[in-house]
Amino acid sequence: MEKADYDLVIIGGGPAGLTAGLYAARARMKVILLEMITPGGQILVTDWIENYPGFPEGISGAELVQRMTDQTKRFELPIESTEVSSLDFSKPVKQINLSDGGKLLTHTIIIATGASPKKLGVPGEEKFSGRGVSFCGTCDGPFFKDRVIAAVGGGDTAVQESQFLTKFARKVYLIHRRDELRAEKILQERAFANEKIELVWDSVVTEIDGLTNVEKVTVKNVKTNETKNLAVDGCFIWIGTHPNADFLGDEIQQETNGFIITDTNMTTSVSGVFAAGDIRDTPIRQIATAVGDAVIAVASAENYLESL
Repeated sequence: MEKADYDLVIIGGGPAGLTAGLYAARARMKVILLEMITPGGQILVTDWIENYPGFPEGISGAELVQRMTDQTKRFELPIESTEVSSLDFSKPVKQINLSDGGKLLTHTIIIATGASPKKLGVPGEEKFSGRGVSFCGTCDGPFFKDRVIAAVGGGDTAVQESQFLTKFARKVYLIHRRDELRAEKILQERAFANEKIELVWDSVVTEIDGLTNVEKVTVKNVKTNETKNLAVDGCFIWIGTHPNADFLGDEIQQETNGFIITDTNMTTSVSGVFAAGDIRDTPIRQIATAVGDAVIAVASAENYLESL
């Protein structure tokens, strides 16, 4: 077997990356985890998690990440905060190029960089980012005490985070482009029962405006084409995610939307390279599925190493 710095390099430190690191460290593989984005990934912006097994009363995203990280430390998993600029799979030993000019050589890689929130792409969204436009209720909700907020989306995150925002806001307009929500039924029931949440159906935000901070959003009804302005102090956007995959280039086969294609063993189009979690082309993106992906990916990486 050719010489390399590591048996396995894990790129990404969310639930998938941390789980992969835990399993690899316990297997006594020569492994390192490269945390590229926010340590913990998107889970950190989740106020409360009720559907992850083992926590009957629920747990905050921050605490769950801390527990996962502490568990990896018990098995001495090396974690390094750095940026991966590109990958080179031209030789059997894979090369990872870092933004600081460094290079790592490894036999196997697990890509677990997750996904980031999509943007609306409307006037005012970039201008007021950090001045009323937000993608994180946990981070920015406390700034809107007794204020009026617009929230955009209809999935689990949008509905759950809108519910969280009512702890601070006087009113939350939940704007959804369809006439029914996509969120879990129990989350929908809570939203419908919350007097502070007003649903704005069949509608999209076409503009965000204000002087120095957000003061209003323009909403268009997709069925009638009628527009109206809603006076709000902030706009929270939860309309899905896009993969954190810019560093991949054309080294790995991806769907048109950028998510990595894998088989059931988490194997990508490149032998010895695996993907796990939200970065993968998968019908479900949950903490539980990310953890499961990671376990399979490590087992597949071990089998690959044995084949060498």
